[in-house]
Amino acid sequence: MPELRTESRSVWDDQDETVPPDSWGRGASRGRSLPWGFALVVVLLVVGRFTLASRLTSPALQTWATVFVAICVQALPFLVFGVTLSAAITAFVPASFWTRALPRRPAAAVPVAGVAGAVLPGCECASVPVASGLMARGVTPAAALAFLLASPAINPVVLVATAVAFPGQPMMVVSRFGASLTVAVLVGWLWLRYGRSEWLRIPARPHGDGRKLARFGEAMRHDLLHAGGFLIVGGLAAATLNVLVPREWLTTIAGVPWLAVPVMALLAVLLSICSEADAFVAASMTAFSPTAKLAFLVVGPMVDLKLIALQAGTFGRAFTVRFVPLTFALAVLVSVLFGLLGFLGRPPL
Repeated sequence: MPELRTESRSVWDDQDETVPPDSWGRGASRGRSLPWGFALVVVLLVVGRFTLASRLTSPALQTWATVFVAICVQALPFLVFGVTLSAAITAFVPASFWTRALPRRPAAAVPVAGVAGAVLPGCECASVPVASGLMARGVTPAAALAFLLASPAINPVVLVATAVAFPGQPMMVVSRFGASLTVAVLVGWLWLRYGRSEWLRIPARPHGDGRKLARFGEAMRHDLLHAGGFLIVGGLAAATLNVLVPREWLTTIAGVPWLAVPVMALLAVLLSICSEADAFVAASMTAFSPTAKLAFLVVGPMVDLKLIALQAGTFGRAFTVRFVPLTFALAVLVSVLFGLLGFLGRPPL
Protein backbone atom coordinates (compact mmCIF):
# COMPACT_ATOMS: atom_id res chain seq x y z
CA MET A 1 0.00 0.00 0.00
CA PRO A 2 1.28 3.50 -0.75
CA GLU A 3 2.47 5.33 2.29
CA LEU A 4 0.23 8.13 3.47
CA ARG A 5 2.01 11.19 4.77
CA THR A 6 0.57 14.15 6.57
CA GLU A 7 2.27 17.43 7.18
CA SER A 8 1.40 19.94 9.83
CA ARG A 9 0.27 23.35 8.61
CA SER A 10 0.66 26.64 10.35
CA VAL A 11 -2.27 29.03 10.67
CA TRP A 12 -0.36 31.29 8.30
CA ASP A 13 0.03 28.63 5.58
CA ASP A 14 -2.12 28.98 2.51
CA GLN A 15 -1.99 27.26 -0.86
CA ASP A 16 -2.60 30.60 -2.56
CA GLU A 17 -0.36 32.67 -0.35
CA THR A 18 1.07 34.96 -3.00
CA VAL A 19 -0.41 38.41 -2.43
CA PRO A 20 -0.47 39.68 -5.08
CA PRO A 21 0.51 37.20 -7.81
CA ASP A 22 3.41 38.28 -10.00
CA SER A 23 1.07 38.60 -12.97
CA TRP A 24 -1.00 41.35 -11.34
CA GLY A 25 0.48 44.80 -11.66
CA ARG A 26 4.04 43.51 -11.59
CA GLY A 27 5.80 42.65 -14.80
CA ALA A 28 8.57 40.18 -15.38
CA SER A 29 11.96 41.02 -13.97
CA ARG A 30 14.09 43.26 -16.14
CA GLY A 31 17.33 42.62 -14.37
CA ARG A 32 19.35 42.39 -17.59
CA SER A 33 18.31 45.83 -18.80
CA LEU A 34 19.05 47.62 -15.53
CA PRO A 35 22.88 47.60 -15.83
CA TRP A 36 22.68 49.06 -19.34
CA GLY A 37 20.25 51.72 -18.19
CA PHE A 38 22.46 52.60 -15.25
CA ALA A 39 25.51 52.80 -17.52
CA LEU A 40 23.63 55.12 -19.87
CA VAL A 41 22.71 57.42 -16.98
CA VAL A 42 26.37 57.53 -15.85
CA VAL A 43 27.54 58.41 -19.37
CA LEU A 44 24.95 61.18 -19.66
CA LEU A 45 25.96 62.59 -16.30
CA VAL A 46 29.65 62.62 -17.22
CA VAL A 47 28.99 64.26 -20.58
CA GLY A 48 26.67 66.79 -18.99
CA ARG A 49 29.21 67.59 -16.30
CA PHE A 50 31.75 68.84 -18.85
CA THR A 51 29.41 70.33 -21.46
CA LEU A 52 26.71 71.97 -19.36
CA ALA A 53 28.35 72.82 -16.04
CA SER A 54 29.31 76.32 -17.12
CA ARG A 55 25.72 77.06 -18.08
CA LEU A 56 24.09 75.81 -14.87
CA THR A 57 25.26 78.53 -12.52
CA SER A 58 22.30 80.90 -12.67
CA PRO A 59 20.47 81.60 -9.39
CA ALA A 60 17.23 80.10 -10.76
CA LEU A 61 18.90 76.78 -11.57
CA GLN A 62 20.64 76.70 -8.22
CA THR A 63 17.31 77.25 -6.49
CA TRP A 64 15.74 74.53 -8.62
CA ALA A 65 18.49 72.05 -7.68
CA THR A 66 18.23 72.93 -3.99
CA VAL A 67 14.47 72.38 -3.89
CA PHE A 68 14.70 69.12 -5.84
CA VAL A 69 17.48 67.64 -3.69
CA ALA A 70 15.79 68.70 -0.45
CA ILE A 71 12.50 66.99 -1.40
CA CYS A 72 14.20 63.75 -2.48
CA VAL A 73 16.59 63.52 0.48
CA GLN A 74 13.83 64.11 3.02
CA ALA A 75 11.43 61.62 1.43
CA LEU A 76 13.80 58.77 0.47
CA PRO A 77 14.18 57.13 3.95
CA PHE A 78 10.41 56.91 4.38
CA LEU A 79 10.02 55.57 0.87
CA VAL A 80 12.57 52.78 1.41
CA PHE A 81 11.13 51.84 4.81
CA GLY A 82 7.56 51.74 3.49
CA VAL A 83 8.48 49.67 0.45
CA THR A 84 10.37 47.16 2.63
CA LEU A 85 7.43 46.65 4.98
CA SER A 86 4.97 46.45 2.12
CA ALA A 87 7.05 43.79 0.36
CA ALA A 88 7.31 41.77 3.59
CA ILE A 89 3.54 41.80 4.10
CA THR A 90 2.96 40.99 0.43
CA ALA A 91 5.28 37.97 0.57
CA PHE A 92 4.64 36.50 4.01
CA VAL A 93 1.00 37.26 4.99
CA PRO A 94 -1.63 35.20 3.13
CA ALA A 95 -4.84 36.79 1.89
CA SER A 96 -6.93 34.37 3.99
CA PHE A 97 -5.83 36.29 7.07
CA TRP A 98 -7.87 39.28 5.90
CA THR A 99 -10.98 37.23 5.14
CA ARG A 100 -10.89 35.80 8.68
CA ALA A 101 -10.31 39.20 10.24
CA LEU A 102 -13.20 41.06 8.55
CA PRO A 103 -16.83 40.93 9.79
CA ARG A 104 -19.27 38.91 7.72
CA ARG A 105 -21.74 41.77 7.35
CA PRO A 106 -20.61 43.85 4.35
CA ALA A 107 -21.70 47.17 5.87
CA ALA A 108 -19.59 46.49 8.96
CA ALA A 109 -16.69 45.07 6.95
CA VAL A 110 -16.19 48.35 5.04
CA PRO A 111 -15.01 50.53 7.97
CA VAL A 112 -13.05 47.65 9.48
CA ALA A 113 -11.24 47.14 6.17
CA GLY A 114 -10.57 50.86 6.00
CA VAL A 115 -8.97 50.88 9.44
CA ALA A 116 -7.05 47.71 8.53
CA GLY A 117 -5.36 49.72 5.80
CA ALA A 118 -3.15 51.18 8.53
CA VAL A 119 -1.25 47.88 8.78
CA LEU A 120 -0.10 47.86 5.14
CA PRO A 121 2.73 50.39 4.84
CA GLY A 122 3.49 51.01 1.22
CA CYS A 123 2.72 53.13 -1.79
CA GLU A 124 -0.59 53.12 -3.62
CA CYS A 125 0.75 51.05 -6.54
CA ALA A 126 0.78 48.02 -4.20
CA SER A 127 -2.78 48.54 -2.98
CA VAL A 128 -4.49 47.69 -6.29
CA PRO A 129 -3.13 44.13 -6.69
CA VAL A 130 -3.60 43.45 -2.97
CA ALA A 131 -7.24 44.57 -3.16
CA SER A 132 -7.82 42.40 -6.23
CA GLY A 133 -6.35 39.44 -4.34
CA LEU A 134 -8.74 40.05 -1.45
CA MET A 135 -11.71 40.14 -3.83
CA ALA A 136 -10.60 36.90 -5.47
CA ARG A 137 -10.59 35.27 -2.02
CA GLY A 138 -14.19 36.26 -1.33
CA VAL A 139 -13.82 39.58 0.49
CA THR A 140 -16.73 41.92 -0.24
CA PRO A 141 -15.63 44.24 -3.09
CA ALA A 142 -16.79 47.31 -1.15
CA ALA A 143 -14.55 46.35 1.78
CA ALA A 144 -11.60 45.63 -0.51
CA LEU A 145 -12.06 49.03 -2.16
CA ALA A 146 -12.10 50.75 1.23
CA PHE A 147 -8.85 48.95 2.02
CA LEU A 148 -7.42 50.00 -1.36
CA LEU A 149 -8.12 53.69 -0.69
CA ALA A 150 -7.12 53.79 2.97
CA SER A 151 -3.93 51.75 3.04
CA PRO A 152 -1.66 54.20 1.17
CA ALA A 153 -2.93 57.21 3.14
CA ILE A 154 -3.30 56.23 6.81
CA ASN A 155 -0.48 53.77 7.42
CA PRO A 156 2.12 54.70 10.07
CA VAL A 157 4.93 55.41 7.60
CA VAL A 158 2.85 57.96 5.72
CA LEU A 159 1.66 59.62 8.92
CA VAL A 160 5.18 59.89 10.33
CA ALA A 161 6.41 61.31 7.02
CA THR A 162 3.58 63.86 7.15
CA ALA A 163 4.56 64.85 10.69
CA VAL A 164 8.17 65.37 9.59
CA ALA A 165 7.13 67.38 6.53
CA PHE A 166 4.81 69.60 8.64
CA PRO A 167 6.71 70.18 11.90
CA GLY A 168 4.67 71.84 14.60
CA GLN A 169 1.40 71.10 12.77
CA PRO A 170 0.00 67.93 14.36
CA MET A 171 -3.49 68.70 13.09
CA MET A 172 -2.29 68.19 9.53
CA VAL A 173 -1.49 64.57 10.44
CA VAL A 174 -4.78 64.11 12.26
CA SER A 175 -6.74 65.70 9.43
CA ARG A 176 -5.03 63.57 6.81
CA PHE A 177 -5.86 60.41 8.75
CA GLY A 178 -9.47 61.43 9.42
CA ALA A 179 -10.24 62.76 5.95
CA SER A 180 -8.64 59.83 4.13
CA LEU A 181 -10.41 57.23 6.28
CA THR A 182 -13.72 59.08 5.87
CA VAL A 183 -13.39 59.09 2.08
CA ALA A 184 -12.44 55.40 1.99
CA VAL A 185 -15.44 54.37 4.10
CA LEU A 186 -17.88 56.59 2.19
CA VAL A 187 -16.72 55.24 -1.16
CA GLY A 188 -17.01 51.68 0.14
CA TRP A 189 -20.53 52.22 1.41
CA LEU A 190 -21.63 53.94 -1.80
CA TRP A 191 -20.22 51.10 -3.88
CA LEU A 192 -21.94 48.59 -1.62
CA ARG A 193 -25.27 50.39 -2.14
CA TYR A 194 -25.09 51.35 -5.81
CA GLY A 195 -22.28 49.29 -7.36
CA ARG A 196 -23.08 46.51 -9.81
CA SER A 197 -21.21 43.28 -10.33
CA GLU A 198 -20.93 43.82 -14.09
CA TRP A 199 -18.96 47.03 -13.49
CA LEU A 200 -16.17 45.22 -11.65
CA ARG A 201 -13.89 42.61 -13.18
CA ILE A 202 -12.35 40.43 -10.48
CA PRO A 203 -9.21 38.67 -11.81
CA ALA A 204 -8.93 34.91 -11.43
CA ARG A 205 -6.32 33.90 -8.89
CA PRO A 206 -3.53 31.45 -9.79
CA HIS A 207 -1.76 29.32 -7.20
CA GLY A 208 1.39 30.60 -5.56
CA ASP A 209 4.75 28.84 -5.95
CA GLY A 210 5.82 29.15 -2.30
CA ARG A 211 9.09 31.07 -2.86
CA LYS A 212 8.51 33.72 -0.22
CA LEU A 213 12.00 35.22 -0.17
CA ALA A 214 12.05 35.49 -3.95
CA ARG A 215 8.66 37.21 -3.92
CA PHE A 216 9.86 39.56 -1.20
CA GLY A 217 12.93 40.57 -3.20
CA GLU A 218 10.97 40.99 -6.42
CA ALA A 219 8.23 43.01 -4.73
CA MET A 220 10.70 45.30 -3.00
CA ARG A 221 12.78 45.83 -6.14
CA HIS A 222 9.74 46.60 -8.27
CA ASP A 223 8.05 48.89 -5.76
CA LEU A 224 11.25 50.78 -4.94
CA LEU A 225 12.11 51.43 -8.59
CA HIS A 226 8.49 52.25 -9.41
CA ALA A 227 7.84 54.54 -6.45
CA GLY A 228 11.34 56.05 -6.58
CA GLY A 229 10.81 57.02 -10.18
CA PHE A 230 7.55 58.78 -9.38
CA LEU A 231 9.22 60.50 -6.42
CA ILE A 232 11.88 61.91 -8.74
CA VAL A 233 9.24 63.03 -11.24
CA GLY A 234 7.27 64.70 -8.46
CA GLY A 235 10.38 66.38 -7.09
CA LEU A 236 11.31 67.65 -10.54
CA ALA A 237 7.80 69.00 -11.08
CA ALA A 238 7.67 70.67 -7.66
CA ALA A 239 11.09 72.25 -8.15
CA THR A 240 10.10 73.44 -11.61
CA LEU A 241 6.88 74.97 -10.30
CA ASN A 242 8.83 76.76 -7.59
CA VAL A 243 11.24 78.27 -10.13
CA LEU A 244 9.29 78.80 -13.37
CA VAL A 245 5.81 79.66 -12.20
CA PRO A 246 5.70 83.34 -11.21
CA ARG A 247 5.02 83.89 -7.54
CA GLU A 248 2.24 86.27 -8.49
CA TRP A 249 0.35 83.43 -10.16
CA LEU A 250 0.68 81.13 -7.17
CA THR A 251 -0.25 83.93 -4.81
CA THR A 252 -3.32 84.73 -6.92
CA ILE A 253 -4.48 81.11 -7.04
CA ALA A 254 -3.67 80.52 -3.38
CA GLY A 255 -5.69 83.60 -2.44
CA VAL A 256 -8.86 82.21 -4.03
CA PRO A 257 -10.04 79.29 -1.84
CA TRP A 258 -12.49 77.85 -4.36
CA LEU A 259 -9.69 77.75 -6.95
CA ALA A 260 -6.73 76.75 -4.77
CA VAL A 261 -8.28 73.52 -3.53
CA PRO A 262 -9.18 72.01 -6.96
CA VAL A 263 -5.85 73.16 -8.41
CA MET A 264 -3.92 71.32 -5.70
CA ALA A 265 -6.19 68.28 -6.12
CA LEU A 266 -5.51 68.22 -9.88
CA LEU A 267 -1.78 68.59 -9.22
CA ALA A 268 -1.94 65.50 -7.01
CA VAL A 269 -3.49 63.55 -9.89
CA LEU A 270 -0.97 64.75 -12.45
CA LEU A 271 2.21 64.48 -10.35
CA SER A 272 1.43 60.88 -9.22
CA ILE A 273 3.74 61.05 -6.21
CA CYS A 274 4.11 58.09 -3.87
CA SER A 275 2.19 58.54 -0.62
CA GLU A 276 5.37 58.23 1.46
CA ALA A 277 6.77 61.31 -0.30
CA ASP A 278 3.82 63.53 -1.20
CA ALA A 279 3.78 65.36 2.14
CA PHE A 280 7.21 66.86 1.41
CA VAL A 281 6.02 68.13 -1.96
CA ALA A 282 2.84 69.57 -0.42
CA ALA A 283 4.84 71.31 2.30
CA SER A 284 6.98 72.98 -0.37
CA MET A 285 3.86 74.66 -1.81
CA THR A 286 4.06 77.40 0.81
CA ALA A 287 1.68 79.80 -0.93
CA PHE A 288 -1.32 77.48 -0.59
CA SER A 289 -3.64 77.17 2.40
CA PRO A 290 -3.64 74.16 4.75
CA THR A 291 -6.95 73.02 3.25
CA ALA A 292 -5.52 73.04 -0.27
CA LYS A 293 -2.50 71.06 0.96
CA LEU A 294 -4.83 68.61 2.70
CA ALA A 295 -6.73 68.10 -0.57
CA PHE A 296 -3.39 67.33 -2.24
CA LEU A 297 -2.57 64.75 0.47
CA VAL A 298 -6.01 63.11 0.42
CA VAL A 299 -6.48 62.96 -3.36
CA GLY A 300 -2.95 61.82 -4.28
CA PRO A 301 -2.93 58.33 -2.70
CA MET A 302 -6.43 57.63 -4.03
CA VAL A 303 -6.51 59.12 -7.54
CA ASP A 304 -3.49 59.67 -9.75
CA LEU A 305 -2.39 58.73 -13.24
CA LYS A 306 -0.54 55.55 -12.32
CA LEU A 307 -3.45 54.38 -10.15
CA ILE A 308 -5.96 55.03 -12.91
CA ALA A 309 -3.88 52.89 -15.28
CA LEU A 310 -3.51 50.12 -12.69
CA GLN A 311 -7.21 50.11 -11.85
CA ALA A 312 -8.26 50.04 -15.49
CA GLY A 313 -5.92 47.15 -16.23
CA THR A 314 -6.96 45.17 -13.13
CA PHE A 315 -10.66 45.87 -12.66
CA GLY A 316 -11.69 47.03 -16.13
CA ARG A 317 -12.64 50.29 -17.79
CA ALA A 318 -16.27 50.19 -16.64
CA PHE A 319 -15.06 50.21 -13.05
CA THR A 320 -12.51 52.97 -13.52
CA VAL A 321 -14.81 55.49 -15.24
CA ARG A 322 -17.17 55.28 -12.26
CA PHE A 323 -14.78 54.77 -9.36
CA VAL A 324 -12.26 57.52 -10.17
CA PRO A 325 -14.70 60.48 -10.45
CA LEU A 326 -16.55 59.34 -7.32
CA THR A 327 -13.36 59.09 -5.29
CA PHE A 328 -11.96 62.39 -6.56
CA ALA A 329 -15.15 64.32 -5.81
CA LEU A 330 -15.52 62.88 -2.31
CA ALA A 331 -11.82 63.48 -1.52
CA VAL A 332 -12.12 67.17 -2.46
CA LEU A 333 -15.42 67.65 -0.61
CA VAL A 334 -14.21 65.97 2.59
CA SER A 335 -10.98 67.99 2.53
CA VAL A 336 -12.97 71.21 2.21
CA LEU A 337 -15.27 70.08 5.02
CA PHE A 338 -12.32 69.50 7.33
CA GLY A 339 -11.03 72.96 6.47
CA LEU A 340 -14.40 74.62 7.06
CA LEU A 341 -14.77 72.93 10.44
CA GLY A 342 -11.39 74.28 11.53
CA PHE A 343 -9.60 70.94 11.92
CA LEU A 344 -6.47 72.52 10.46
CA GLY A 345 -6.46 75.36 12.95
CA ARG A 346 -7.10 78.12 10.40
CA PRO A 347 -10.78 78.21 9.40
CA PRO A 348 -12.43 78.49 7.04
CA LEU A 349 -9.87 77.56 4.34
